[in-house]
Amino acid sequence: MKITVETTISAPIERVWSAWNTPEDIQHWNTASDDWHTTKSVVDLRVGGAFSSRMEAKDGSMGFDFAGTYTNVVEHKLIESAFGDRTLLVEFLASHDGVTVRETFDAETTHSVEQQRGGWQAILDNFRKHVENKQA
Repeated sequence: MKITVETTISAPIERVWSAWNTPEDIQHWNTASDDWHTTKSVVDLRVGGAFSSRMEAKDGSMGFDFAGTYTNVVEHKLIESAFGDRTLLVEFLASHDGVTVRETFDAETTHSVEQQRGGWQAILDNFRKHVENKQA
């Protein structure tokens, strides 16, 4: 099953693309709630390159690595990747209103579809806030 989340960001495509792919930016926006944070991020943005983000509870009680390999990269348009046996497509759709970022990913079986959609949407909403606040 595929799940899709999206948001529209009032910023130029160059700024959105940069914030999505810069480890320092990722560490600021890549969280679904205030009690988690991303402590490390690595991006090798090319087909066959790897990405990894270390996400941890701020109280130190748990953490995990979200990691995979880029399978297709079209600058300012899309990024496709594989992580485990799942895939992720991120589309960057520029218009006169800004940039819509749409993520479509394979659902996993541990958490409900609603939980997954909610968590990924929360991270995407944080991304939008980060980009819009950073340019102000």
